Amino acid sequence: MRALIQRVTNASVSVTNECTGKILSGLVVFIGIGSEDTIEDSKYLVNKILNLRIFPDSQDQFITSILENNLELLVVSQFTLYSDTRRGRRPGFSKAAPRADARGMFDQTVALFKESPLKVVTGIFGEHMLINLSNDGPVTIWIDSKDRLTPRNVGVSDT
Repeated sequence: MRALIQRVTNASVSVTNECTGKILSGLVVFIGIGSEDTIEDSKYLVNKILNLRIFPDSQDQFITSILENNLELLVVSQFTLYSDTRRGRRPGFSKAAPRADARGMFDQTVALFKESPLKVVTGIFGEHMLINLSNDGPVTIWIDSKDRLTPRNVGVSDT
């Protein structure tokens, strides 16, 4: 599972000219679901995003999380996070989960976010959405749940 998160001062999502959700300060979370993703991937991403220290103190140091600041979340499904652009000029999406599987996994992920005390709003799964946001910083971070399986010290010698 992949997430692209952006720290924002405000954001909204609209479908067919109707606003389906908006937030003030917080995070916009774009979620891509791969064909091999499980609930463990969802749990990892939700925990990581809720606790990631990317909000600044008075010296602009990343010191607090969205939870510690009691901010808001806009969560949007985005299968294009699984695009493959290695060949040709048109992206392929063969590693993205099939629509029905992705929808169930997205709903489970949103439910996990909603277990937190934060306000959580979403777009509409599978619809063409317009996202408006004011990126704060800018701060944009990519998280892939499969990275949790890779040791941090790969290629670093103990000598």
